[in-house]
Amino acid sequence: MTDKTLMRLALDEAEKAAQAGEVPIGALIYDPSSKTIIARAKNAPIKLNDPSAHAEILALRAAGQVVGNYRLTDLWIYVTLEPCVMCAGALSHARIGRVIYGASDPKGGAVESGPRFFAQPTCHWAPEVTGGVLEAETGQVLKDFFRQRRKVRTSDGGKDEV
Repeated sequence: MTDKTLMRLALDEAEKAAQAGEVPIGALIYDPSSKTIIARAKNAPIKLNDPSAHAEILALRAAGQVVGNYRLTDLWIYVTLEPCVMCAGALSHARIGRVIYGASDPKGGAVESGPRFFAQPTCHWAPEVTGGVLEAETGQVLKDFFRQRRKVRTSDGGKDEV
């Protein structure tokens, strides 16, 4: 499978998150040696009442259960938005082999934006990183989601909770 094919599958998860009222970010964990998807996840902090329930964290948790290990060294993660510092830290601790993301996040990203987590001397494990895979499509899903949210807030006097 190609990076674009796998990112489209992560994008499917992001669209499911949007339908559930969550910020549309999706992720999947892929094993390149067996060419299989180990885990899929979408953002769910609202549903789970858990600020750590980002798509990447949920995918890592599911993959750890499947693999039976907290180290995911030879596995790859595909995520539709550049990971935040929390997720970058978790990816480093999991020893994920490769991070592939869609849209950059200049405000909250921590991989190639912001603190550049994996480049810090205190980072114990730095995966290979590929950014910008299907960047236009993954970015558009987020833009559409927030545009719709702003319309809802404007039409109901600002009573929406997201």
